[in-house]
Amino acid sequence: MSSLRHRVLAISRPLSLTAAASLLLINLIAILYGVFMRYFAGGAPIWTDELARFLIIGTVMLAAGAVWVEGGHMRVALIERLLPPALTRLLNFYQWLLTLCLALGGAWVSYRYAHSVSMFTTSGLGISRTVPLMSLPIGFALLAWHVLWYGPAPLRVATEEATP
Repeated sequence: MSSLRHRVLAISRPLSLTAAASLLLINLIAILYGVFMRYFAGGAPIWTDELARFLIIGTVMLAAGAVWVEGGHMRVALIERLLPPALTRLLNFYQWLLTLCLALGGAWVSYRYAHSVSMFTTSGLGISRTVPLMSLPIGFALLAWHVLWYGPAPLRVATEEATP
């Protein structure tokens, strides 16, 4: 089971990060296009700001699960180091279960909200508000997916390397 878990994470993490990087690249292109149009062509279309806003939210949501698995998110692991091993395992299970429940709850609530605003359109792009809002339930679902496959193991801790 452990090797299956590692294989699933080894496939899904790079896919999530690649999708997030692609959205970030599209975002960069949209922002540069808006800057070029504003300062060199006389006026930027309104949709560039809106598209950039939606793309950055989508980027963060798609990358959240992979970053969580890698331990690249901001957290303080001081309590885990001070507790005895049995309590540390209990704390790890609690953190895992809480993260899983919050991610699943976030996916459910944001999915319902995204569909509840389907009759409205965005001001700049003129598309249904459901389209950009779907990045939230997709991102929360990916976070839940990564958390579920990672399991209640201790989270990785990012360490700083001393520079001479």
